[in-house]
Amino acid sequence: MKTITLIATVLAIAVGSAAAGDAKALYEKECAKCHGLDGKGATKMGKKWGAKDYTDPAVQAALKDEAAFKATKEGLKTKEGKEVMKPSEGISDADIKALVAYMRTFKS
Repeated sequence: MKTITLIATVLAIAVGSAAAGDAKALYEKECAKCHGLDGKGATKMGKKWGAKDYTDPAVQAALKDEAAFKATKEGLKTKEGKEVMKPSEGISDADIKALVAYMRTFKS
């Protein structure tokens, strides 16, 4: 029984580490162009579209996980209907949740 518990624990840690690495790679591929590798949103595209600085604790506190998930999945539009962030395509709900969790690591 102890062996099974130990194996399950090791597997859970390995899967969690892989998911974190996958989220980082996905973020770098899909999000960093606008939000920056550091999450500050100080890229050319980020400045153009008003990307938030995710290293700012106040910004992080104001953004709920559900809203971040929805924005990633469905995209964002201005009040006038202009698209400022495209919806994710081909990214699973689990991967979006991992992206949101990864974004939370930027908080200073």
